[in-house]
Amino acid sequence: MPRPESPGLAADAIIELSHLPGRPIVLIERKYPPLGWAIPGGFVDIGETLEHAAVREAKEETSLDVELLALLGLYSSPSRDPRGHTVTAVYVAQSTGTPMAADDARHLEIFTLDALPPTLAFDHALVLGDYRRFRETGQTAPLR
Repeated sequence: MPRPESPGLAADAIIELSHLPGRPIVLIERKYPPLGWAIPGGFVDIGETLEHAAVREAKEETSLDVELLALLGLYSSPSRDPRGHTVTAVYVAQSTGTPMAADDARHLEIFTLDALPPTLAFDHALVLGDYRRFRETGQTAPLR
């Protein structure tokens, strides 16, 4: 039986800077389309776990070593990525380092949840809404 075609698989990390008041988060400005601000992350390599991919992508894009704290949720809407159907696992992570943009991040900034950038890539406005609820209540993302 032939193997079925499947969506791309990605892993993202919402990185809290735990040494700063209010635990602000790091977002990257994407260098390549789709443009906009995004949660650091990317595609899982063959032979790699989701968790390793999230940590690796965080390091590649922000120069930060991160510790994963929780799985926020899985996001699988076929329309979430204009490049094609991509499923992502989004983790909550923490770091105490100084972020620097690298790899396919044009730029990065530190944001509070009350002052997010107006143009978010993919479905990251939805994801960050789920993250806000997680910070307020401890509840992970709802099943969609």
